[in-house]
Amino acid sequence: MTSPSPTKGRHHALLAGFLGWTLDAFDFFVIVFLYDTLSHQFGVSKKSIVFTTTATLALRPVGAFIFGLLADRFGRRIPLMANVIYFSIIELLCGFAPNYTAFLILRALFGIGMGGEWGVGASLAMEAAPTRWRGILSGILQSGYSIGYLLAAMAARFVLPAWGWRPMFWLGALPALLALYIRTKVPESEAWQHHRAGSMGGVLRVVAANYKRFFYLVVLMVFMMFLSHGTQDLYPDFLKEIHKVAPSRVADIAMIYNVGAVIGAVIFGSLSQSLGRRKGMMAALGLCLLVMPFWAFGGSVPVLIVATVFMQMGVQGAWGVIPVHLNELAADAARGLMPGLAYQLGILFAAPTNTIEYALRERFGYQWALAGFEIVTIAALVLLLWRGAEEHSRSFVGQPAQTPDH
Repeated sequence: MTSPSPTKGRHHALLAGFLGWTLDAFDFFVIVFLYDTLSHQFGVSKKSIVFTTTATLALRPVGAFIFGLLADRFGRRIPLMANVIYFSIIELLCGFAPNYTAFLILRALFGIGMGGEWGVGASLAMEAAPTRWRGILSGILQSGYSIGYLLAAMAARFVLPAWGWRPMFWLGALPALLALYIRTKVPESEAWQHHRAGSMGGVLRVVAANYKRFFYLVVLMVFMMFLSHGTQDLYPDFLKEIHKVAPSRVADIAMIYNVGAVIGAVIFGSLSQSLGRRKGMMAALGLCLLVMPFWAFGGSVPVLIVATVFMQMGVQGAWGVIPVHLNELAADAARGLMPGLAYQLGILFAAPTNTIEYALRERFGYQWALAGFEIVTIAALVLLLWRGAEEHSRSFVGQPAQTPDH
């Protein structure tokens, strides 16, 4: 079977990256709606079920390393197809888990698949994107994470009450298999063909030669994880504890602010094409600071809802620039590995976010804990972006980029 031409199949590459990240996020977030159900099912504490998400996150860098290395050595298509088959099978097996031990092992193995998808999918999508459209397409690609969360919430609302918890995981496998069909239509990356490494050792030597740049990307991603997880993970609990919002309404609010997140990712991703990557991200961070007083200290639930919508527009607006920014900063021969591994190491090193914020809550109160943590995070991000590098609209295939909008 011959691959379609790069130009003809370009939209398939972009769609594959978006769907892969959306479905991967759906498969991850399914579990956050099942803590109590699985605790009862397996006869373990709720804390033990929450720990399975930690196991997933801990193995994400392993997946980024394995699949990213394969993508730089053998091309984007085959490792991406292998990745989607892998996490589809693991998600399906989660629905058949007979006990907690088996479930924990499967969720850890799922982390390898989740960690591998973003880096390979993002490199393929950004290398296929027309230069002048990279910004907005970066935002659309990253918005798949929020859309996956939304789909998981919808499944919890409609599938769980009707059919129980096991079909939640089976459902998570089916659309991922559909994404495999998209991947069979995707042409190989032209950029990879121009810069393919001769061996896996060659890819690692490229990363080693660019260790300063790679270290910068990891630090940037740590603070980006502080930004997203610090504004999302404990906010539902904050609404319930401080404002006595009912759990069912908290779920509705989460769905609303995820819509804001999708909108923000697209808007600021697009703005980065004209403002530049760093200024686009700093503009989004500025929006976060503007709404911070209302987001943390708002006196009524309607004010909090509006504030959290704009907060997530800013948070995910900054995140919407990340796929294109990291890919433009990565070395040509290691673009499958460097962005994805930096992304996943960032989330690994930022894993204590919730623990830090909860400890601050006990000392300063919930409102100042959230606000203070995020103010420091945003200040650090602005400094990193201000002093950091940018290679806006650089060519991925070795020819001068055509950037009339630069």
